[in-house]
Amino acid sequence: MTFSLFTLEGLNSFATILYFNYLYFFMREAFGFGNKQNLMLAAFLGFIYVFAAWQAGRFGQRYGYLTAVKVGFALMAVSLVAAWMVRSVSGQILAASGVTVGMCFIWPTLEALVSDGAAVARLPDAIGIYNVVWAVTNAVAYFAGGSLIEAFGYEIIFTLPLAMVVLQLALAWWLQRHAAVLARNAVKTAAAPHRPGSPQAAAFLRMAWLANPFAYIAINTLVAVMPGVAAKFQLLPMLAGFVCSIWCFARLAAFVWLWRRTDWHYRFSRLAGSFALLILSFATILMAPDLLALIAAQIIFGGAIGLIYYSSLFYSMDAGEARGEHGGIHEAAIGAGNCAGPAVGALSLQFLPQFANSGAVAVSGLLLCGFGGMLAIWRRANKNRPACPSP
Repeated sequence: MTFSLFTLEGLNSFATILYFNYLYFFMREAFGFGNKQNLMLAAFLGFIYVFAAWQAGRFGQRYGYLTAVKVGFALMAVSLVAAWMVRSVSGQILAASGVTVGMCFIWPTLEALVSDGAAVARLPDAIGIYNVVWAVTNAVAYFAGGSLIEAFGYEIIFTLPLAMVVLQLALAWWLQRHAAVLARNAVKTAAAPHRPGSPQAAAFLRMAWLANPFAYIAINTLVAVMPGVAAKFQLLPMLAGFVCSIWCFARLAAFVWLWRRTDWHYRFSRLAGSFALLILSFATILMAPDLLALIAAQIIFGGAIGLIYYSSLFYSMDAGEARGEHGGIHEAAIGAGNCAGPAVGALSLQFLPQFANSGAVAVSGLLLCGFGGMLAIWRRANKNRPACPSP
C-alpha cells in the first residue's frame, strides 16, 4: 500500500513540475511575458496556494485523506483540460489557478498518509523516502522538460500532466476501494509523535515553519525568472532544462544525505547555516556573470533548500498529532513564500526598472529579514527554555 502512495507522489511531482515550471516559458513564448509579468503570475498563484493548502489540510483531516486526494486530482484534471484548450492570457491564468487549488488537496494529504502509515521509530525513514521520491521526479521533470518541448511543442506541458493526473485519479479510486483500513487509520492518526509537548520540538517547528516559506520565496522567484536567465545566456529550451535544473539534483542529493543521518535533527547550527547559504546562493544565481558561477551557485542553493524543506516537513510530522492540519500549514507556508518572493521581485522591477538586479537585491533583502526572524525565535527559546541544546 505504501508503494502505491509513493507512486501517486512521484507521478504528481513530475506532472506538476512539468506544468508549472515550464508554464513561465510558455507564457514568455506565447504572450511575450517578461520577468515582471511572470513574477506577478507566480505571486498570484502563490497567494491562492496559501489559503487553499491550509483549508485542504483541514478538509483531509476531517473527511479522510483519500477523499481529499480524489478531489484534488479531479480539479487538476478539469483545469488541465481547460489549459490545453484555451489560448488566451486570462484563460491560462484561470486554468493555472484551478490546477493550483487541486494540487493543494494532494500534497498535505500525501504527507499525512505516508507519516500516519509509519511506526514511530520509522517516521524518519518514511519522510526520507517521501522526500527522495518527489525530489527525483521533480528533478527529472525539470531536466527533461526542455527536451520534451523541443520534441512535441508546448502542448506537452498540458497533455502529459493531464494523462498522469487521470492515471493518479484512477489509482486513488482503487486505493480507497481496496484500502478501507488505511483510510480509517489515516483519519484517526495512528502514529504518535516523537516528542509530544517538547519545548525544543516546538521551537524548531516554529523556526522551520518560518524558514521554509523564505526558501520558497527564493525558489519561486528563481523559477519565474529562469526564462530570463536562460535568455541571458542564450540557452535553447533543451539546454535551459539541463542547466537550470541543477539545483533540483543538488536538493535530491541533500535529501538522500539527510534521510540517512539524524545528527541534523534539532540542531540550530544546521538550520541557520543553510538559511545563510540560501541567501548567498540565491543572489549569485540571479546575478551570475557566467555559466560556471550559475552552476556552482545552484549546487549550494539546492543543498540549502534541501535541509530547510526537510526540517519543516520532519518537524511538522514529528512534533504534532494533527498531521493533516500540520501538513496543510506546512504547505500554506510554502504558498506564502510562493507569493511573497515573486511579488517583491515584480514590485522592484516595476518601481526600479533602471536597475537590472533590483529584483535580486529586493528579494535577498526579504530573505535577510527572514533570517533575522529565525534568530529571534532561537534567542527567545534559549532565554525561556535553557534546556534547549546549544548549536
